[in-house]
Amino acid sequence: MDGICTLANDRVYDQLIALLNSIEAIYEQPMPVCVYPYDDNTTQIAAEIARRPHVQLYDDQNSMQQWDDFVRRVWDTHPTAQAHWLKISGDKYYRVGTHRRFCAFDGPFDRFVYMDADTLLMSPLDQIFDRLDDHDWVVYDFQYRDLSHVYDVSASKLTEIFTPEELQAKVFCSGFYASKKGVFNRQNQEIILEKLRQGESEILYAMAPDQTVLNYMVMRSEISHCNLSHELADHEKTGCCVTSTHFTTQDNILYDQGKRLTYLHYIGVKSRFFQQLCAGENVGFPYRDAFLHYRYLYEPNQKPQFTTKPKAYNAPPSLGTKILRKLGLKS
Repeated sequence: MDGICTLANDRVYDQLIALLNSIEAIYEQPMPVCVYPYDDNTTQIAAEIARRPHVQLYDDQNSMQQWDDFVRRVWDTHPTAQAHWLKISGDKYYRVGTHRRFCAFDGPFDRFVYMDADTLLMSPLDQIFDRLDDHDWVVYDFQYRDLSHVYDVSASKLTEIFTPEELQAKVFCSGFYASKKGVFNRQNQEIILEKLRQGESEILYAMAPDQTVLNYMVMRSEISHCNLSHELADHEKTGCCVTSTHFTTQDNILYDQGKRLTYLHYIGVKSRFFQQLCAGENVGFPYRDAFLHYRYLYEPNQKPQFTTKPKAYNAPPSLGTKILRKLGLKS
């Protein structure tokens, strides 16, 4: 069975609804979806999921515990990450829940597309699933243009472990990818851990933990890999991120120079801005209308209405906010 999966908790409640609604809008027949819980903060999303017969909240505790343990063992091999995380968060492990997406390798779908909760589906995923006939890993992004958010580019071993050609061809964003059940299991987990213990862990980028670990797992395992941004002809490929300012909208679908996007990723827009917007604050971010359309697809009367110019999500803080932050009175 094919399906789509994502990762969520109540902090991304509004984003999850928008994603689920976009999937339903694109597919005429219900597409099965599995939501992996980031943590135990799932009361709101569980209630929403219960209303959707084709959506399930993953509850295999053994699977989640096993992957949580694996990730901690991964970071136990890193020379500096835990000391750094202790300074910034007081915990020697950082964002462990973000690795729960790895449970898809145990999950209900034989083949799956993983989409971050801060994405919207814009097209059917036929071409992605088709590539899984010949590959175990399929992506569609341009992350290879910025290695610094995937690996520690200052690590001397990086180009010993991977060639420059491999880094260009195989690096990907962990917000959207397709794979198959069982591609990673306990046996190849141990192989990966052994390589990391031999000193290769120094190449991992600690501030994007799931992305760096997943890239390392895929690239070090040498599984068959396809990135449509390399494979498609220039007249076929599109962008996917809100950092691209030239997308146009027609009937709530985004286009890149006339070509329909596969998905839109609100990368860099923090979850609190979606929460604030849905609470009625006039927060502006790229392609906000698309998000609002899908978030309120089934309840358009509840969509916030604004008559003034929005305040940009990335606007510099006011003097008052700066003072409050300096005093520790505002985050």
